[in-house]
Amino acid sequence: MIAPDLDGRVALVTGSSKGIGRELLLSLADCGADMAVHYRSSDETARAVVESARQRGADATLAQGDVTDPASVNDLFSTVEADLGSVDVLVNNVGPFAPDHWEEISFERWNAVLHGNINGTYLCSKRALPEMRERGFGRIVNVGYSSSEKGLVNPENTPYFIAKAGVLMFTRMLAADTQDDGITVNAVSPYVVENSDVFPDDLPRGRPARFEDVTQAVRFFLDEDSNYLSGVNVKVDGGWLPETV
Repeated sequence: MIAPDLDGRVALVTGSSKGIGRELLLSLADCGADMAVHYRSSDETARAVVESARQRGADATLAQGDVTDPASVNDLFSTVEADLGSVDVLVNNVGPFAPDHWEEISFERWNAVLHGNINGTYLCSKRALPEMRERGFGRIVNVGYSSSEKGLVNPENTPYFIAKAGVLMFTRMLAADTQDDGITVNAVSPYVVENSDVFPDDLPRGRPARFEDVTQAVRFFLDEDSNYLSGVNVKVDGGWLPETV
């Protein structure tokens, strides 16, 4: 597995108290990064992840906050900066979804999906960038969805598809805007991952993506040899080719 040297770097993975976020965070801890375990309400599970990161040799701290609220985002970054220093690596992982027909989704839930995916990515990136620009170094990786480049249209989970397409557009814009700042901005876009609640019958290669498949792609973008790559989206989907409706 690719093992970028992150010794002395500070990494923040949003939504890292469980699931993909947890695995991404611990994978970066294995590369020597100091870690901020972000959570919104899962305090007990977040504290367990902090302990796991420390057992792997990382200096780890808790960072609580709502990534859709500007004041809360500022507070959580301030906590990380006070405990560990400025964020060098930001992985925007928070991404709520709503796997129901779009007509059955309430307006509040629709907004929550859009806010969590798009606004969370926007607010955290905006807060991290000034320090990254000042130091001339930064790595941002946004977690997308494999359909974003494949034109998937589906009446179920619609706000999620829309939001992840927006995340990819934001990724490419931010990559262009930071091209002279020593910063790279990329995306990693899974299809179905091993912790999914639903597994389609036609999974490519006969299985969902493993956590390691996703963490490998993120590590690739953090490796020093990948520092010319920005605005790139890696689809971790086994070659999935969805049908449109």
